[in-house]
Amino acid sequence: MHLEMLKGKIHRARLTHCDIDYEGSLEIDIDLLKKAEILPYEKILVVNATNGERLETYAIPGEAGSKVFRLNGAAARRGQVGDIVTIMAFALFSREEAETLLPKVLVLNENNDVIAVRRGRRDIQE
Repeated sequence: MHLEMLKGKIHRARLTHCDIDYEGSLEIDIDLLKKAEILPYEKILVVNATNGERLETYAIPGEAGSKVFRLNGAAARRGQVGDIVTIMAFALFSREEAETLLPKVLVLNENNDVIAVRRGRRDIQE
């Protein structure tokens, strides 16, 4: 048996762009993707804390250091610039792996700067 578990999360990111005429999905600064252990083109769940919308899409790598969070295509209708979103990636784990899993979590401030990095609920230094 495998369990679908959270493996990486970016918490409280601010949308920087919404572009309905661009190729779909969510563009995210590649540095933040790497730090959260989310791969380019990996399936993600995006939860908009500002308006309550939820959507599944995939992560497009954005320019390193840009702090970009750009909703593209039809997904752009699910948010506005400045909305607060959480991005989550999940993976399948055996029960044994799941019992010891500590997902990587980035917490961002209003400028999309990383203010905390956690494994599970524990802060870590990087």
